[in-house]
Order: sequence, then structure tokens, then C-alpha cells
Amino acid sequence: MIEVAAAIIEDASRRILIARRAEGKSQAGLWEFPGGKLEAGESPEMCLKRELLEEMGITIEPCERFGVNEHDYGSVKIRLIAYKATYVSGEIVLVDHDAYRWVSKDELGGFVFAPADIPFVEKLGSE
Repeated sequence: MIEVAAAIIEDASRRILIARRAEGKSQAGLWEFPGGKLEAGESPEMCLKRELLEEMGITIEPCERFGVNEHDYGSVKIRLIAYKATYVSGEIVLVDHDAYRWVSKDELGGFVFAPADIPFVEKLGSE
């Protein structure tokens, strides 16, 4: 099972950052909370700081564990660990995604998310 961390990043206006997987990537065209695979010996918080800087050019501060979801994609099983995080600085430059949006919790339902992220979308909607 692959361990993956996802950041539910809020800006100063309480909007949440979502990103769409680029063509050629697994789950291409689906939206997700950005993040990535944990490296050996790496905590989810360390992973998120590293991945968001590498993949989007932004600095974030993970602040609260939001939940864990295990999902079987058939060819791969993942354990997705979500953290709420705050946006600190940087201009977004996309590497693994082809689009991003800052959206309110109410707008999340208008996007098609990767299956592993859906429980977190639902949990945010009930907050």
C-alpha cells in the first residue's frame, strides 16, 4: 500500500485549493487536494511541505490532521492522509496538474474528484 499525503489548503478568505491531474498522469482530468507520496522516514507534514513546494512552488503550513482514507484503485492501493493547512507564500506554478482553483466549501460539489479524495470532500461539506 502506498502512503500519500493530501493538503486541504485554505487561504485568508477561507477558500480551498484544488488541482486537476494533468493528461498522462494517473487519474488524469480528476480534481484532488494536492500532495504526494511519502518518502522513507518522512512524516505527512514534511511530505506536504516538500511536495507543494516542488509541484506548485508554494509554501504551506500543515496544522491539523483531517482524516485517512484507504482506497483500492485496482492496480494500486493507497492510504491517503489528509491535513488541513494554511497557505503561507509563493505564486502557484503547475508541474503535475493542468489547472487549479481556489473554491469555497460550497463549490466543491461542482468538481469531479479522484475517488480517494471524495470522503474528504464530503466531510468538508458537513463542517
